[in-house]
Amino acid sequence: MQEEASEFAAFIGVDWADRKHDVCLQVAGAETFELSIIEHRPTIIDAWARALRERFGGRPIAVCLELSQGPIVSALLEHDFFVIFPVNPSTLAKYRRAFTPSRAKDDPTDAAIALELLRRHPEKLARLRRESPNMRALRRLVEARRDLVQDRVRLTNRLTYTLKAYFPQVLDWFRDKETDVFVSFVERWPSLLDAQRARRETLVDFFNAHSVRRAAVIDRRIHAIKTEKPLTSDAAVIEPGLLVVAALLPQLRALNTGISSLDDEIAARCAELPDFRLFDDLPGAGPVFASRLLAAFGEQRDRFADAGAFQRYVGIAPVTERSGNKSWVHWRWSCPTFLRQTFVEWVASSIPHSFWARAFYESHKAKGASHNATVRALAFKWIRILFRCWQDRTPYDESRYLSALQKRQSPLLKFAALAPS
Repeated sequence: MQEEASEFAAFIGVDWADRKHDVCLQVAGAETFELSIIEHRPTIIDAWARALRERFGGRPIAVCLELSQGPIVSALLEHDFFVIFPVNPSTLAKYRRAFTPSRAKDDPTDAAIALELLRRHPEKLARLRRESPNMRALRRLVEARRDLVQDRVRLTNRLTYTLKAYFPQVLDWFRDKETDVFVSFVERWPSLLDAQRARRETLVDFFNAHSVRRAAVIDRRIHAIKTEKPLTSDAAVIEPGLLVVAALLPQLRALNTGISSLDDEIAARCAELPDFRLFDDLPGAGPVFASRLLAAFGEQRDRFADAGAFQRYVGIAPVTERSGNKSWVHWRWSCPTFLRQTFVEWVASSIPHSFWARAFYESHKAKGASHNATVRALAFKWIRILFRCWQDRTPYDESRYLSALQKRQSPLLKFAALAPS
């Protein structure tokens, strides 16, 4: 505590909110603390920070709050004398609950609890260390891209539902509903009757303009267009459907444009980060998963003591609970969902592209394991490999890893040799 007191001029606990923040401040060496409220307005936060700088002569001030990023964190980091100690919200909640069994909760009290946690248990909290601007921007970009993709899935599902009511044939003609050719076709011919009125030459020109040039595919689609029968002639079904489709298509096109723009920016950011080469050629990664894996590992190699710590952080390592003579293992509930999703999705994509990953998957399936359980087990193994590559700054080499498995006489290779091709 003396070491902390000599380093920081003051300690602050913050309970943040959307419009205001409750602040509990304690001067180093003092027994009492000061409570205040600051509005979430840039000018007010800046004035509050400048007053603290003047009051304490620019000496470092420790700040504890339940965020590692966000608007209030960005505002505080504009001032170099703040040293931020982020704390997990569940940690603060359980600390509060230990002394308030009634589970009473109040914002000023939460700020005081954050301050108390910082003062009494500084060894349990790690300082916020900022990575490079490119890495921080990449992390936001890949998460934003995933959100837009989710929005596009919801939109295509709604579009599919609407078209099934009056124009289901078009859903069979185009496999991927988010493609430009599908959007352009439905924009131009939003019903079967509209499509059937088009001349053959017009349809051929349309498909050629959208990079569909295989004659057999074009002939099959045109034949289907000309020979299909409308599902319904009920105007009460068709006319509302046409209006809904007309409203959804521009949104889908805008999402496609936005995702494409993010892809370009992500590629540019990755090109400037030297660690991208570690993930660029991973089996089944491609530009999407390679960038997400790079963002997941980051730049701070001393952040995790070993691969197990990283597995627990991303939520791949299961949780073991013991009580008396009982012991059970279950899914890890508290973790960064996006990171766990990144590894699970990429690992599933790696199975067709990696010899040992495919053998691992097939051997577990042969034992009766479910697909999801097998992919999680494979992710557990993949993370150990990638963690070593990341620590050593050495790209993954499939042939080298297979040689290592062969030297250890791994059962995976034996299974692969015995499995029917």
